[in-house]
Amino acid sequence: MQSIAEKKKSQNIGEYLIYMYQMEDLIRSYQGNMEEIKQYVISHYPVSEEEKAKITAWFEGLLERMKSQKIMEKGHLKELFDLVENLANLHWNLLKTDKTYFETYNKAKPFILDAILAADGENPGNEIQICINGIYGLLLCRLLGKKVEDQQIKAAEAFGEVLSLLNFNNQQRIFMSPN
Repeated sequence: MQSIAEKKKSQNIGEYLIYMYQMEDLIRSYQGNMEEIKQYVISHYPVSEEEKAKITAWFEGLLERMKSQKIMEKGHLKELFDLVENLANLHWNLLKTDKTYFETYNKAKPFILDAILAADGENPGNEIQICINGIYGLLLCRLLGKKVEDQQIKAAEAFGEVLSLLNFNNQQRIFMSPN
Protein backbone atom coordinates (compact mmCIF):
# COMPACT_ATOMS: atom_id res chain seq x y z
CA MET A 1 0.00 0.00 0.00
CA GLN A 2 2.75 2.40 0.91
CA SER A 3 4.58 1.76 -2.33
CA ILE A 4 1.32 2.11 -4.30
CA ALA A 5 0.51 5.35 -2.50
CA GLU A 6 4.01 6.76 -2.94
CA LYS A 7 4.07 5.81 -6.62
CA LYS A 8 0.70 7.50 -7.19
CA LYS A 9 1.83 10.56 -5.23
CA SER A 10 4.92 10.96 -7.38
CA GLN A 11 3.15 10.31 -10.68
CA ASN A 12 -0.40 11.65 -10.36
CA ILE A 13 -1.39 13.72 -7.36
CA GLY A 14 -5.12 13.52 -8.19
CA GLU A 15 -5.02 9.72 -8.32
CA TYR A 16 -3.07 9.72 -5.08
CA LEU A 17 -5.68 11.84 -3.32
CA ILE A 18 -8.54 9.65 -4.54
CA TYR A 19 -6.60 6.52 -3.54
CA MET A 20 -5.99 7.90 -0.07
CA TYR A 21 -9.68 8.84 0.28
CA GLN A 22 -10.44 5.20 -0.55
CA MET A 23 -8.01 4.03 2.11
CA GLU A 24 -9.56 6.36 4.70
CA ASP A 25 -13.00 5.02 3.81
CA LEU A 26 -11.73 1.44 3.92
CA ILE A 27 -10.47 2.00 7.46
CA ARG A 28 -13.80 3.62 8.39
CA SER A 29 -15.75 0.71 6.92
CA TYR A 30 -13.99 -1.55 9.45
CA GLN A 31 -14.39 1.05 12.22
CA GLY A 32 -10.61 1.14 12.50
CA ASN A 33 -10.45 -2.52 13.55
CA MET A 34 -6.97 -3.53 12.41
CA GLU A 35 -7.60 -7.24 13.07
CA GLU A 36 -10.48 -7.18 10.59
CA ILE A 37 -8.49 -5.13 8.09
CA LYS A 38 -5.70 -7.72 8.32
CA GLN A 39 -8.15 -10.64 8.03
CA TYR A 40 -10.43 -9.34 5.28
CA VAL A 41 -8.15 -7.04 3.31
CA ILE A 42 -4.42 -7.49 3.81
CA SER A 43 -4.47 -11.31 3.98
CA HIS A 44 -5.85 -11.39 0.42
CA TYR A 45 -3.02 -9.42 -1.15
CA PRO A 46 -0.87 -11.69 -3.33
CA VAL A 47 2.38 -10.62 -1.71
CA SER A 48 4.92 -12.13 0.67
CA GLU A 49 4.41 -12.17 4.42
CA GLU A 50 7.14 -9.56 4.69
CA GLU A 51 5.19 -7.27 2.33
CA LYS A 52 1.98 -7.93 4.27
CA ALA A 53 3.77 -6.83 7.44
CA LYS A 54 4.79 -3.58 5.73
CA ILE A 55 1.24 -3.05 4.46
CA THR A 56 -0.11 -3.68 7.96
CA ALA A 57 2.31 -1.13 9.42
CA TRP A 58 1.25 1.37 6.75
CA PHE A 59 -2.43 0.88 7.58
CA GLU A 60 -1.68 1.16 11.30
CA GLY A 61 0.11 4.46 10.72
CA LEU A 62 -2.78 5.75 8.63
CA LEU A 63 -5.26 4.65 11.30
CA GLU A 64 -3.28 6.39 14.04
CA ARG A 65 -3.14 9.62 12.06
CA MET A 66 -6.88 9.41 11.43
CA LYS A 67 -7.55 8.89 15.14
CA SER A 68 -5.21 11.67 16.24
CA GLN A 69 -6.81 14.08 13.75
CA LYS A 70 -10.29 12.94 14.82
CA ILE A 71 -11.45 12.00 11.32
CA MET A 72 -12.68 8.48 12.01
CA GLU A 73 -16.23 9.48 11.08
CA LYS A 74 -15.59 11.85 8.17
CA GLY A 75 -13.07 14.24 6.72
CA HIS A 76 -9.59 13.79 5.38
CA LEU A 77 -6.09 13.79 6.79
CA LYS A 78 -4.47 17.20 7.15
CA GLU A 79 -1.67 16.14 4.80
CA LEU A 80 -4.27 15.45 2.09
CA PHE A 81 -6.05 18.71 2.81
CA ASP A 82 -2.70 20.51 2.46
CA LEU A 83 -2.03 18.84 -0.89
CA VAL A 84 -5.45 19.94 -2.15
CA GLU A 85 -4.72 23.48 -0.96
CA ASN A 86 -1.38 23.46 -2.80
CA LEU A 87 -3.12 22.26 -5.94
CA ALA A 88 -5.78 24.95 -5.51
CA ASN A 89 -3.06 27.60 -5.31
CA LEU A 90 -1.49 26.24 -8.49
CA HIS A 91 -4.98 26.21 -10.04
CA TRP A 92 -5.52 29.90 -9.25
CA ASN A 93 -2.12 30.79 -10.71
CA LEU A 94 -2.72 28.76 -13.86
CA LEU A 95 -6.10 30.41 -14.40
CA LYS A 96 -4.26 33.72 -14.67
CA THR A 97 -1.28 32.54 -16.72
CA ASP A 98 -2.14 29.48 -18.83
CA LYS A 99 -4.70 29.81 -21.63
CA THR A 100 -5.02 26.04 -22.17
CA TYR A 101 -5.66 25.47 -18.48
CA PHE A 102 -8.19 28.31 -18.42
CA GLU A 103 -10.06 26.77 -21.38
CA THR A 104 -10.04 23.33 -19.77
CA TYR A 105 -11.29 24.81 -16.51
CA ASN A 106 -14.10 26.65 -18.32
CA LYS A 107 -15.43 23.28 -19.57
CA ALA A 108 -15.62 22.07 -15.97
CA LYS A 109 -16.91 25.33 -14.49
CA PRO A 110 -20.64 24.64 -15.04
CA PHE A 111 -20.27 21.31 -13.24
CA ILE A 112 -18.35 23.00 -10.42
CA LEU A 113 -21.16 25.54 -10.06
CA ASP A 114 -23.72 22.71 -10.04
CA ALA A 115 -21.78 21.04 -7.22
CA ILE A 116 -21.74 24.27 -5.23
CA LEU A 117 -25.49 24.65 -5.66
CA ALA A 118 -26.05 20.98 -4.77
CA ALA A 119 -24.10 21.50 -1.54
CA ASP A 120 -27.15 23.46 -0.37
CA GLY A 121 -25.32 25.93 1.83
CA GLU A 122 -22.64 23.52 3.07
CA ASN A 123 -19.08 24.31 2.10
CA PRO A 124 -18.06 21.92 -0.71
CA GLY A 125 -14.45 23.12 -0.51
CA ASN A 126 -12.40 24.85 -3.16
CA GLU A 127 -12.81 24.11 -6.84
CA ILE A 128 -10.11 21.47 -6.86
CA GLN A 129 -11.71 19.70 -3.91
CA ILE A 130 -14.99 19.75 -5.83
CA CYS A 131 -13.29 18.15 -8.85
CA ILE A 132 -11.72 15.43 -6.69
CA ASN A 133 -15.01 14.81 -4.87
CA GLY A 134 -16.85 14.55 -8.19
CA ILE A 135 -14.52 11.87 -9.48
CA TYR A 136 -14.49 10.06 -6.15
CA GLY A 137 -18.29 10.19 -6.02
CA LEU A 138 -18.51 8.57 -9.45
CA LEU A 139 -16.06 5.89 -8.36
CA LEU A 140 -18.12 5.18 -5.23
CA CYS A 141 -21.35 4.97 -7.22
CA ARG A 142 -19.80 2.45 -9.56
CA LEU A 143 -18.30 0.42 -6.70
CA LEU A 144 -21.67 0.32 -4.95
CA GLY A 145 -23.50 -0.57 -8.16
CA LYS A 146 -25.58 2.60 -8.12
CA LYS A 147 -27.04 4.06 -11.30
CA VAL A 148 -24.77 6.75 -12.71
CA GLU A 149 -26.39 9.62 -14.55
CA ASP A 150 -24.91 10.90 -17.83
CA GLN A 151 -24.47 14.32 -16.22
CA GLN A 152 -22.34 12.77 -13.46
CA ILE A 153 -20.13 11.08 -16.05
CA LYS A 154 -19.75 14.32 -18.03
CA ALA A 155 -18.87 16.20 -14.85
CA ALA A 156 -16.30 13.59 -13.82
CA GLU A 157 -14.73 13.70 -17.29
CA ALA A 158 -14.47 17.50 -17.14
CA PHE A 159 -13.07 17.33 -13.60
CA GLY A 160 -10.60 14.67 -14.73
CA GLU A 161 -9.34 16.93 -17.52
CA VAL A 162 -8.77 19.76 -15.05
CA LEU A 163 -6.97 17.46 -12.61
CA SER A 164 -4.90 15.90 -15.39
CA LEU A 165 -3.68 19.25 -16.63
CA LEU A 166 -3.15 20.41 -13.05
CA ASN A 167 -1.11 17.27 -12.36
CA PHE A 168 0.98 17.92 -15.48
CA ASN A 169 1.73 21.45 -14.30
CA ASN A 170 2.40 20.23 -10.77
CA GLN A 171 4.89 17.68 -12.12
CA GLN A 172 6.58 20.39 -14.16
CA ARG A 173 6.80 22.61 -11.09
CA ILE A 174 8.34 19.78 -9.03
CA PHE A 175 10.74 18.88 -11.82
CA MET A 176 11.83 22.48 -12.30
CA SER A 177 12.19 23.42 -8.64
CA PRO A 178 15.74 23.37 -7.27
CA ASN A 179 16.30 21.01 -4.37
